[in-house]
Amino acid sequence: MSKERERPWVTVDVVVVAPDADDGGRFRVLLIQRRNPPFEGRWAIPGGFVEPGETLEAAARRELWEETGLEPRRLEQLRAFGAPGRDPRGWVISIAHLALVDAGEAAAWQPRAASDADDVGWFDFDDPPSLAFDHQEILAHARRCLHA
Repeated sequence: MSKERERPWVTVDVVVVAPDADDGGRFRVLLIQRRNPPFEGRWAIPGGFVEPGETLEAAARRELWEETGLEPRRLEQLRAFGAPGRDPRGWVISIAHLALVDAGEAAAWQPRAASDADDVGWFDFDDPPSLAFDHQEILAHARRCLHA
């Protein structure tokens, strides 16, 4: 018996966190401003769709590079997020990654908005602006992991 099943889209998101140069005890997070719907103009974690045959880490690195021009040395997988309705385009499961960079690595970077990002910037990790999709939840999970 053959039963056709709906298949989800798979995306990756990359939470890039660095020490705040002005306050060594605080952290900042890199966000992009979305160029395209949904959530056009809203801030979001860099990320996007996984291409066929691509590993999750390769997709995370590609999306981060395409949207910000950054290549972190280390990248680790955080968790999958797949709540129904997290993306208005359909059933989307995102694999979140974390790039915790040191002050020297962050200072050497020159983020630039590209691909489907209109802007890119560093924000207070504990008090980011309102974010697209479920990215507040992803950042909350990243904070719990870093403060554990």
